[in-house]
Amino acid sequence: MSLNHIQSRVLRALPPTLLALLVSSPAFAQAAPEGGGAFQLIFIVIMVVVFYFFLIRPQSKRAKEHRALVAALDKGDEVVTVGGMLGKVSKVTDDYVIVEIAPNMEIKFQKHAISATLPKGTIKSI
Repeated sequence: MSLNHIQSRVLRALPPTLLALLVSSPAFAQAAPEGGGAFQLIFIVIMVVVFYFFLIRPQSKRAKEHRALVAALDKGDEVVTVGGMLGKVSKVTDDYVIVEIAPNMEIKFQKHAISATLPKGTIKSI
């Protein structure tokens, strides 16, 4: 079977309304525009720049700030965990922080689970 024969069989098998839509659409009748490659390349470059400045750069900036916060943790700091618990740091190790959430109640957290430090005296004022 030749390619033309197969194409004609496929076109005859289509419902008449779908065939009419295909034949009447401008995309079916026109060839691809020439010389659009430079515009498409510029558009892709612009999209990459937009993604960098609106998504990648702010996220890396937040990650850098969080690493600095975790590195600066010290005994006596008042912190908030990612789960929303408030407490005072009672011990800091390489990977973990022990946080006192109530008198004689301490919980061990991984350092990256600390989301923010609070000003001194915040827990007492709440």
